[in-house]
Order: sequence, then C-alpha cells, then structure tokens
Amino acid sequence: MAVWSRQITGGSIGTQAGSETSRHLHLRRQGAEFQRVISPWRRRRPEIVLRAAATRQWAVEAPAGASGKFREVRIRKRRCSCAVGDLQGVEDSVESCGKSGGNRRAEVLVAATATVILGVGNRVLYKLALVPLKQYPFFLAQLATFGYVIVYSSILFLRYHAGKVTNEMLSLPKTPFLAVGLLEALGAASGMAAGAILSGAAIPVLSQSFLVWQLLLSYIFLGRRYSFNQLFGCFLVAMGVIITVASGSSAGSIMEAGIFWSLLMIVSFLFQAADTVLKEIIFLDAARKLKGGTVDLFVVNTFGSAFQAVFISLLLPFLSKLWGIPFFQLPTYVKDGAACFLNLGTIQGCDGAPLLPLLFVIVNMGFNISLLHLLKISSAVVSCLASTFSVPIAVFIFTLPLPYLGVASSLPPGFIVGAAILVLGMLIYAWTPSLHMAKAST
Repeated sequence: MAVWSRQITGGSIGTQAGSETSRHLHLRRQGAEFQRVISPWRRRRPEIVLRAAATRQWAVEAPAGASGKFREVRIRKRRCSCAVGDLQGVEDSVESCGKSGGNRRAEVLVAATATVILGVGNRVLYKLALVPLKQYPFFLAQLATFGYVIVYSSILFLRYHAGKVTNEMLSLPKTPFLAVGLLEALGAASGMAAGAILSGAAIPVLSQSFLVWQLLLSYIFLGRRYSFNQLFGCFLVAMGVIITVASGSSAGSIMEAGIFWSLLMIVSFLFQAADTVLKEIIFLDAARKLKGGTVDLFVVNTFGSAFQAVFISLLLPFLSKLWGIPFFQLPTYVKDGAACFLNLGTIQGCDGAPLLPLLFVIVNMGFNISLLHLLKISSAVVSCLASTFSVPIAVFIFTLPLPYLGVASSLPPGFIVGAAILVLGMLIYAWTPSLHMAKAST
C-alpha cells in the first residue's frame, strides 16, 4: 500500500438545516483523490465515504455533533480500523492505516505461506497415516471430528483463563455456529457419499467448483466485487490444478460414475464454501459487536466443531453404511481402530502407528487453525487459493521415495504446464494495477 500524504482540506464537519447538500473533505494519496461526503438524508448520523479512483471504497460512520467533533471514526481498508476524535484524528488515522497496510499484507503473506506448507503436510501425512490405518479410514475421519472438539475446548478453556478470550466473545449468538456445524456435516456426508463412487482423478477436478462457489457466495453475501484480473487469476488457478492432477487420467473418468454423483460432489463443495464464507461473516459481525475487537479463533473452532459433532452423530448410521460398516458393528470397529491407532499389538498390520497417525492429527489441526487465521485476516477466497496451491506441491512430494509408501508415483504428463498456469493465476490474482494506469482507464 502506498504511503498516505498529510494534505487535508475541507469545510466544516457538521451539517445544519439549510446547508449545502454535501460537504467534501479531500484526502490525497500519491495522486489518488478521496472524498468525504455528508448526504443530506444522513444528517442525524453522517457518514464519511472515502472513494478512490479505480480502487476500493471505504465507508466510515462518524456520529457528529454541532461542534464538528467526531466521537469515533473507523477507517477500514483491508481490515484496517482506527478510532479518532476530530478532523485532525481523521488525518492521523488515515496515515496510520496506510502505514499498517504494509504490515497487514506481510502478515497475510506469512499466513498464506504457513497455510500452504501445512496444507502440503496435511495431504502427505494423511496418505501416510492410512498405511497403518488402511482398514480404519472411517475411524480416522471420526477422530478428527470428535477428538478435535476436546482439543479445541481445552485450548479455549486455557485461553479464557489467560484472558485471551472474554465473556463478550463467549456470549456471541450461537445460531451462526450451529449453521457452521450443519454445513460442515452436510459437506462431509455428501462428499463421502460421492467420493465412494467417483474415481480418484475426478475428485480433484470437481473440487475446483469450491473456488467458483467461494467467488459467487462472497459476491452475494459479502458484497465483494472482483476485478477482471482477480477472476481471471482464479480461473487460471482452477485450470492449473485440473491440468496438474488429472492430465494422466482418461478423459471420460469424470462421467464414468454418472452425472448424479458428480453433481453431488459439486454440492458438497457448495456446503464447504458456504461454511467458510459464513465464518468470514462471523468474524465481521463479531468485530462490530465487540466494538472493533476480534473474536478469538478458538471460539469459532470450538463451537463450530461441537455443532458439527452433533450433526455427524445424527448421520452416523448413514455414514457408517457408506463405508460398509453395519451400524450395530460400529462400537467394535471403533475399538479395533483405536487399538490400531495406538499400535497396542492386538491388531496386525499397523506398522507406522502411532507415529504416523499422530503426526497427521497434529499437522491437520495446525492446518485447520492456520486456514481459519488466514480467513480471519484476509478473505475466504484467499484462504481457498492458499489451500489450492498446496495440491500440485503435494503431487510432486508423492514422486519422492517416501517411507511406507513403496514405489514412488510418477509425475502426471501435464504437471509442469499445470503448475506454471497455477502460479501465473496466483500472480495475476495478486496483481493490482497501478493508480495512474487505473485512473487513465476511467
């Protein structure tokens, strides 16, 4: 973000009957003009609107009195918020937000990098964890659902007593968290049902609908407007993953199972995309209700996971049947799966446990936390792109001689081309036209 200048001009801050229909406060940032407009129909609660040519728009509410003093002004750009008390405070707040913008971009970059690394580790270790648990994949999936509730609740308890989590955070409405749990449960159930029928090559291709759903839902529910370079970048990212992963499969592999199962898998990604967008809405609403504060990650994780566990419990008969496990045999299956997970010696063929499953559980938890943190400080689409970027890297890792996996996989024929297209899409998405170029085009 460019550095803000300190040039401020303008008339009186307050508005009175008979005054002009609007007053303007001009701010300049390296040639880009911003404007303060007080609309006549908002005189009771005037609003500052900072508009930049070919850039985003800031809406900053500021209750004003006759003296022209502002009790509070919040200036937001890419989650930057400040509180000031008067016109001079607006100037200082704009400048401080401009300076902190660079730090925020660096924070997002670091968080995205950590998410990509943990995403690669999550995919690789899941494959390794299934070596000892090859007969108990359903146990591993349910361990992630129910076990994480205990872990997240314990962390939340510790953070509450450490003062990191407040009573205001815990008193937030629980209906959105219930919706998060329902969406996650529906996404898991529909994904498992479709995944049991579809070929392995079809799933990564269909998973790119997740990014499309993210863009659409962000547009509808968050009011996001994406530039051409962002949409084109997302398109290239999706195409890059498809070429990278599916280039070695037959062209008809997606349709072999029938259109219904492909559509069901796409719907499962709709549930998952709605879940991430809803979490972003929770963070935005919490910031307003907490007066500029932010809700702790583990509040969202704990309540969301708890409600997900409730809905998964209701779906257990259906889910166990999908995995070929009669429901009345489920207790025995869970007992044997736990014995294999811990490698107690009562179950044969569990070599690599408990190390590999434990590594997967730890990295998977770190990945989920990192992904939620990235969503909190950026957006659902950015977190989706970071997760997507880990796919071709994991494909490459599987070509290396990893322990327990036997013969390494070979690279798909289109790996290099697909990876290059994916990286190009990322760069295009992140690229923002310079101000003079954007202004010249208007």
